Amino acid sequence: MEFTAGGRLEVRITPSDVGKRVSVRRVDEGGAPGGGFTDTVGVLASWNDGVLVITRRDGQIVRIAERTLVAGKTVPAAPARRRGPAATYEELARVTARAWQPVESERLGGWELRASSGFTRRANSVLPLADPDRPLDDALAFARRWYAGRGLPAYVQTATGAAGTQELLCAELADRGWEREVSAEVWAGGLAPVGDLDADADRVVLSRTVDEAWLGRYQRSGEPGPHVLKVLTSGPSVWFAAVPGADGPPAAIGRCVVDGRWAGFMAVEVDPALRRTGLATAVMAALARRALDEGASAAWLQVEEDNGGARALYEGMGFAAHHSYHHYREPRRTA
Repeated sequence: MEFTAGGRLEVRITPSDVGKRVSVRRVDEGGAPGGGFTDTVGVLASWNDGVLVITRRDGQIVRIAERTLVAGKTVPAAPARRRGPAATYEELARVTARAWQPVESERLGGWELRASSGFTRRANSVLPLADPDRPLDDALAFARRWYAGRGLPAYVQTATGAAGTQELLCAELADRGWEREVSAEVWAGGLAPVGDLDADADRVVLSRTVDEAWLGRYQRSGEPGPHVLKVLTSGPSVWFAAVPGADGPPAAIGRCVVDGRWAGFMAVEVDPALRRTGLATAVMAALARRALDEGASAAWLQVEEDNGGARALYEGMGFAAHHSYHHYREPRRTA
């Protein structure tokens, strides 16, 4: 990371650069005398009272005392993706939202409040794709009342790491005591390579409907009431996949939603005793081939940051991270 000009370290950022992507170097306070430096890259969310707040690509918020800065500069808004289909954050955010629709929703300016009796955070959180029609504190208060009226905690789903994502909102929420509970990534890739995988896709049974056997393998369904089925069956063109098991639930399942040029893969799950036997690949290949038949050409999926097995599988299929997303929970009430 190059900060020098004529051989000298320089701080070339000011509070007027709030909202821009920056790279800064600071002295490690509390370390050994003459100790080292720490570099941070992210969006400068605020610079007040001698403290810089930077939101990193992964959603981590870093607070830096101005007195510790030794260098800083603005950098390009986001690095170009080296492979996979080109897509803006807003396009992917809308596509992923249409693939997992809530039971009920309400608009608040550019925010969408979504609720589904608590089934998954995605279907029970605010999706803020543009500004609300009121100041932030008023919008958050409205959201908290709206979710409280449904017996739910308020969550806001934000994104970081791509052009047009919400690093500033992440910092604002953190400053107000909202807690980042869960982070994951949206990955994108070409669809044809998935359909071309050498997999035993003929074993996979595809259906437009979800049955009790499929739900028996799906880990998140719990007691599958009408709200679960409403979310699972929502989307422009929904397909369910299953590999029949010897007895009981399917050996593997998956879900795909085709939406224009996009095919989204979700709920890919395999019997723990049969993992690493190619079943997940077979499910995705079968779903990809059906999506290709419907005219899709690009694919997306969501993967948690600590799921090393899934990340390795998807990387081998040609997927790469597009952006991160996070769920911020309202401050917990104290007695």
